[in-house]
Amino acid sequence: MRRFFRPALIAAIVLLGAMASCEKSRDIRGRWQTGKDESALVWEFSPGGSVQMGSTRGRYTFGDRDRLKIEMPSGTSVYQMELLGDHMTLKDPNGSKLEFTRVR
Repeated sequence: MRRFFRPALIAAIVLLGAMASCEKSRDIRGRWQTGKDESALVWEFSPGGSVQMGSTRGRYTFGDRDRLKIEMPSGTSVYQMELLGDHMTLKDPNGSKLEFTRVR
């Protein structure tokens, strides 16, 4: 019994960790606004990996260490993502950052 319990416990812990990392992709689904006024740019992340920025469509994928890759017709960007509730910050390697608030 003991020989079965330990591997089963380890497998359960690994599975829970994998599920937690997948959860992040669901956290950004929806509409995000870059500013507080009505003319602010809105980014919309769909569950299937598509993103729309204004009238431009592209794709997004998650990498390791909370990285977010966004591929648009104009080029590809990789950001370090920080997500706290309804606030998301995307930092690029050059040091600039984009701050978003979830649109409810």
